[in-house]
Amino acid sequence: MPAYEVEHVCPLTDDQKDLLASAITKIHSQQFSAPKLFVNVRITDISGQRTYVAGKQYKSNRIFAYVRHGPSRTQSDYDVVSKALTQAWEEIVPGTELRLVMFYGAIVAGMEAGFSIPQAGDDKQWIEENMEAFKKKAEEGDEHFRELAEEYGK
Repeated sequence: MPAYEVEHVCPLTDDQKDLLASAITKIHSQQFSAPKLFVNVRITDISGQRTYVAGKQYKSNRIFAYVRHGPSRTQSDYDVVSKALTQAWEEIVPGTELRLVMFYGAIVAGMEAGFSIPQAGDDKQWIEENMEAFKKKAEEGDEHFRELAEEYGK
């Protein structure tokens, strides 16, 4: 459901990328009760691109998050996630700065893995309503849906 875009200018190892993706998934899932299966992360090296701050070329590491926004998600929620992402970055990529964490409440509707995505805050009900279909996908051999069924103890 959410799409996190990690743009980095410092070198990252594959292990660091894996750890960042895992940390982002865990942080988002815990704060917003979203299934891990639907947390998307893309990590892109932008060291060769020209980026700017205040009209001047400036290279920085940053995370953009495209999320479902609604009344169930407060400024405080986003602040908690921003701080947790920054802390994870500092632990995984020590000695480098994560300059920006930015949330865009831009996801109003869509489909993922064949399912219409719920409104922000409706995840638990959505999971219950779709659990039989999730189990069927798991039984058909979809490892992601097997993990989802295990995650929610169904």
